[in-house]
Amino acid sequence: MLEQMMSAAEGKVRLASMLSAASSLIWPLQAGVVAMAIAGLLGPVEGPEPLAVASVFVLLGLVRALLNHQAERLLFAAGVTIVSSAREEIVRREMRTTDSGGAASTAVLASEKLDHMIPYVTRYAPAQARVMTVPLVILALSFWFSWAAGLVLLVTGPLIPVFMALVGLAAKEASQRQMADIGTLNDLLIDRLSALVDIRLLDAGPAVIADFAASADQLRSRTMNVLKIAFLSSTVLELFAAIGVAMMAVYVGFALLGAIEFGSYAAPLTPAAGIFLLLLAPDFYQPLRDLSAAWHDKAAALAVAGEFSEWRARTPRELAGKGGASERLPGAAEIRLEGVAVHIGGRVIRYPDIAIQAGESVALMGPSGAGKTTLLRLLAGLALPEEGVIHVAGEKLDSATADGWRARLGWMPQAPHFLDANLADNVSLGKTGDLEEALQAAAAGSVIAALPGGKEAWLGETGGGISGGEARRITLARAIFARPDILLADEPTADLDAETAGVVMAGLARLAGQGCGLIIATHEPALAARMDRTILIGADA
Repeated sequence: MLEQMMSAAEGKVRLASMLSAASSLIWPLQAGVVAMAIAGLLGPVEGPEPLAVASVFVLLGLVRALLNHQAERLLFAAGVTIVSSAREEIVRREMRTTDSGGAASTAVLASEKLDHMIPYVTRYAPAQARVMTVPLVILALSFWFSWAAGLVLLVTGPLIPVFMALVGLAAKEASQRQMADIGTLNDLLIDRLSALVDIRLLDAGPAVIADFAASADQLRSRTMNVLKIAFLSSTVLELFAAIGVAMMAVYVGFALLGAIEFGSYAAPLTPAAGIFLLLLAPDFYQPLRDLSAAWHDKAAALAVAGEFSEWRARTPRELAGKGGASERLPGAAEIRLEGVAVHIGGRVIRYPDIAIQAGESVALMGPSGAGKTTLLRLLAGLALPEEGVIHVAGEKLDSATADGWRARLGWMPQAPHFLDANLADNVSLGKTGDLEEALQAAAAGSVIAALPGGKEAWLGETGGGISGGEARRITLARAIFARPDILLADEPTADLDAETAGVVMAGLARLAGQGCGLIIATHEPALAARMDRTILIGADA
């Protein structure tokens, strides 16, 4: 999955990695210039002019800086492209998904976890390219001047990848556990917030707080484990790099003093060659150290890619159609169900064959869990049946016709939802029409009078300042204002007092009198009695 995510910017990453490696390969040239200049100051033979040395060194440094800048610019752009592509895929699919399970973990994946891909792209990929080129070039140069110096690097160099691989296994597992705990903790928080009223009613606050604190402590422990592994691996790798540089310095020093006569070929090691080897030694280990530091970025990226793969492997119930504005589906607003069935929670819900005429008012009744709400979602094209077919306005309800069909529908959910806007905008949804008539038909005058600012009162997404019954009346006013051909209402009078329920039922009757068809899921016999007929819905396992 990590390779698939990287494919969105593979060309940029490859080019930037090559530029990064080319930048690092300029240092041997700079080191050679410096070594010749210092050797000229120490030896009997006069070296190159200091101004020429400085000019060449600065010029090479500028080229190196320019290559580094270009590589980092490309890598950051590639990281943003990869993250944006994955984030867009999540947002687009979740916008069309009717399931809400794991919403918090999905939100964290899209908003926070995907950002862990950027350090991986900007650090690991170029470090890997440098490891494959720079140490080999420096090793070849070291063997060219002294087989002993080359042997020091050859022996100490492989120890770093070995320990890096050992530590990397633990780092990968620790990062995966940490990422999983982050998603679990967010899911737990959303779940507890949604049940906050029940928690307070049951006086379960202390138990919930203790449970959340235990989960938070577990996440803290996981995070500390990742940090401990990171610090341990850095310490070990720095130790081996320091030992390698020290061994090179000891050999070069004793060789130049004449205390060691082996290690070179025909002629003894010269000061210029010795200084050159000393300058190259740290850069032999530097790409390995960079790769080691970026290894933890890779572990985090692998964990994120694994979670992204799991998210992609889910098969959520997706919204039919494109989900945007569409031309109204022509034809009479008739509905016909034939052999419709859906699979939910390991069971199959089968619906009777139903025919609903235009303008007809129908009550859907049945025990809780029978599938009344699910049937409303099917009729709205918010989900498609696994079996059977639904015909609307003479057409099969599918992804091609769902948008046009929904343009003719009104939706009154059991739990009203609002825009983060004022009351007037929540009723009109930005369209023109007779707002006053809709509010009066829904008996929402008392609601407006009680709100500061009246129709300009800001409701917010939670409908702040209004009760459940008042929210139902605002939702009913929205449906009346839109003048739909059919209104789908889910338990419009549930949990309402008799007076408020009567107001809502009167508003529905007024809407039906205007020619709007009503399909209402309800447990209320009084409401069902106002409909033209009642359809009983049962659940088959």
